[in-house]
Amino acid sequence: MGGRHRTDELEGDFNPQHEPPPRRRSGPGKVFVPLAGAVALAVLCGVAAYVVVNKDPQCGEAGNDAGEKIGLTVVASPDIQPAVQKVAGKFAKSGKKVDGKCVTVTVKAAESADVANAITGSGPTKAQAEDKSGADADVWIPDSKLWTTGLPTDGTAKLAGNAARSPVVLTTSKSGAEKLRSAFSPASWTGLMSAANAANPDGLARKVRVLALDPTQNAAGLGALLAGASVLKAGGGSEELLVGVLRQLSESTVPSPDNLFATLTKTTARIPVGVASEQAVWSFNTKTSPSSPAVALYPTEGTVSLDYPIVIRAKAGAVRKAAAAFAAELTSASGKKTVQDYGFRTPDGKGGGLLKPENGVSAKKPAEIKLPDQSSIDKLAQAWRQIKLGTRMLGLIDISGTMAEPADSTGVSRMKAITETSIEGLKLFPDKTEIGIWAFSDNLQGPGVDWKPVISIGPLAQQVNGVTRRDRIIQAMQRTQAIPTGNTGLNDTLWAAYQKMTKEYQPDKVNTILLFTDGVGNDDPNGGIENKEIIQKLKQAYDPKRPVSILIVSFNTTQDDDRAQMAAIAKATGGAAYFPQTVLEVRDIFLKGIARRLCAPNCGGSAQ
Repeated sequence: MGGRHRTDELEGDFNPQHEPPPRRRSGPGKVFVPLAGAVALAVLCGVAAYVVVNKDPQCGEAGNDAGEKIGLTVVASPDIQPAVQKVAGKFAKSGKKVDGKCVTVTVKAAESADVANAITGSGPTKAQAEDKSGADADVWIPDSKLWTTGLPTDGTAKLAGNAARSPVVLTTSKSGAEKLRSAFSPASWTGLMSAANAANPDGLARKVRVLALDPTQNAAGLGALLAGASVLKAGGGSEELLVGVLRQLSESTVPSPDNLFATLTKTTARIPVGVASEQAVWSFNTKTSPSSPAVALYPTEGTVSLDYPIVIRAKAGAVRKAAAAFAAELTSASGKKTVQDYGFRTPDGKGGGLLKPENGVSAKKPAEIKLPDQSSIDKLAQAWRQIKLGTRMLGLIDISGTMAEPADSTGVSRMKAITETSIEGLKLFPDKTEIGIWAFSDNLQGPGVDWKPVISIGPLAQQVNGVTRRDRIIQAMQRTQAIPTGNTGLNDTLWAAYQKMTKEYQPDKVNTILLFTDGVGNDDPNGGIENKEIIQKLKQAYDPKRPVSILIVSFNTTQDDDRAQMAAIAKATGGAAYFPQTVLEVRDIFLKGIARRLCAPNCGGSAQ
């Protein structure tokens, strides 16, 4: 009974909020304390008894379940999350305290774009309904400072150094790297951008297929665009050239690095080349043991790097101090060694022993390309979004008698020049583009109806009677001939087309009328809409919130009055008029037309 009573007494007396009971003496020189009972309990209950009775535990393994703690939530880019988790484990075992309290660190992974969008409200997130994609984290470690530009400037977001670094590289399979040497060597942004130029499909693009990571979701994808654009600009490249590259890359994006590497390993006619972080190449090779490893190719012009900024967002005093302490751990010598163990470089660019050729990478520090200013970054990102917009276009082809006349000194007719360059220009448009064709002269569908639908508007890839719309357009253009006695019912045709496109306006697309004609302008003996009247009608119908723009390609237009009229028509709808004198000039006009979407709907009319 006495032993049992003793145990009950100890359980009743123990209270961590009060002073321990006084020592008991049993005879001279003998001291009995409650700890003796605790030792007995320890035999039965194991180490738990030690945890309970230890009033002042350290913050290591023994103290994790005792006393009040500071909870710290860290959200990191998925690629660096395992390394951050490793550092957090060491931090928890170090016994370090903040304001006398232990710190527990929870590390979660979330895509940097999702967190940035959740914090700034600038876009959708994949996990917003669950946890706001890490928007409430005390510490955020995105893969690049490119995501931090929209953070609050009220002091609630504090940069506390960088956790790691990883250059953006070109990448292909090991076998692809061997083949690539014959296409362009050494590896360069210049070569990559040339291969991705939609305006030159018969050039390097015939040998190399460029894969892109969506720059709105992936910092390596955006970094590659910035590096490539910087190199193009430094080399005197035009905006049309950049537009051609963006157009091509917008149709060859892959959703993630995993998809990128899976595509690189496939055997194809063209050599697949992508962009990724150096660490992603290392991780793919070391974590998946692929039969066809990836190889990092370092551009000769240099590159940009992912820099993994440590952003402290904790507001409360103790939690903010804990966040600063953890940031210091990440940037310590031990933290730097840990990130190197996961295939990253230290913030100053030093690679560890794991960055070696056997893993598809090199520890040698590549040259750096400085990121452009924020305005340039925003402009390029906006250009990408605009280029990604779908296109809905109605082409108007003049088949009046004057279209049979020579286009230039080569003797080729205006009709043939326009049809051939139109077929060539069609290559610039992806399969999802919606295009239709009307022909016009005069009285094509009876008195006063000067136009005739040839191909209905729809996706180029859509099959009509077993033939894609793209092929049907090509076939129709090849058969098109000028009507020797035909007049040019231009204004009536334009107005009918504009009414159709306005009525069928689609907000997720760039809605355009593309007019091919020659220098005669409106020539309708049956009357119809006058020149001043068509301009007035278009001005009244144009809605900048639902813009339908007219782009005009007018061959051999030399008369000032004709040029002024065409320019006025285009300006009334925020479009543009072009007046080529040779066949070669028409090729560039297609890219200029695509480039205009970068400023739509506020481009303003122009004549070129």
